Amino acid sequence: MVFAVIIPITIVGILGIAGYLIYRFVIFDYLSNKSVNNTLRRYRIDKSQFEIVKEYFEHKGDDVSSQEINRLVKFYRQKEPEQFLAMYDSIRKKSKTE
Repeated sequence: MVFAVIIPITIVGILGIAGYLIYRFVIFDYLSNKSVNNTLRRYRIDKSQFEIVKEYFEHKGDDVSSQEINRLVKFYRQKEPEQFLAMYDSIRKKSKTE
């Protein structure tokens, strides 16, 4: 009798956790990436997210590895997507003054 209650609750719990993890690490990143790419396209920016972050840190004078840039791109994409526009503006302003 107890197993008739415990087994379905366990299965539902496992499915719920698996669904949340799939959403958090796959679907949320996909939707964030799509949103940032649409924003860049809307403002007619031809550079990729990776290129924007790389050039921003190069202009800033920091030496950042490709792995670190990928980590930063993912962070900005998910947590602060407006930073891509701010970084692009900063790159563009520095290019005009040089």
